[in-house]
Amino acid sequence: MSLLVALLTLALATFVVAVVIGPLRAGSRARAKHPTEVERHGAAADAGAEDQRAAIARDELARDELDAAREAKYREIRDCELDFLTGKLSPEDYRAIDAQLRAEAIEILDRFERLTTDS
Repeated sequence: MSLLVALLTLALATFVVAVVIGPLRAGSRARAKHPTEVERHGAAADAGAEDQRAAIARDELARDELDAAREAKYREIRDCELDFLTGKLSPEDYRAIDAQLRAEAIEILDRFERLTTDS
């Protein structure tokens, strides 16, 4: 009886894996059937595509770096607010630091916007 349960469990697990992987395999087959732009236009297009992929990679890296800088700056602003609320900063110091941090955050956001509109 336990052998039968084990075999049925194995069959069910195999079926579930096949159902889950099916769409993934169909997508790879579709890409294999349809040649890409690079394959259609040969080696000249391949060099241009490499340049384009490199540019896209640089843009993605720049976006990731700006995103990290933005999050870090937001964290600094929150820390400054917390320091003020806990009495570690005077109102004058808080206003000066907060203004500087927010100006830096706006600069990061402007750079991020320029990068996304140029792409």
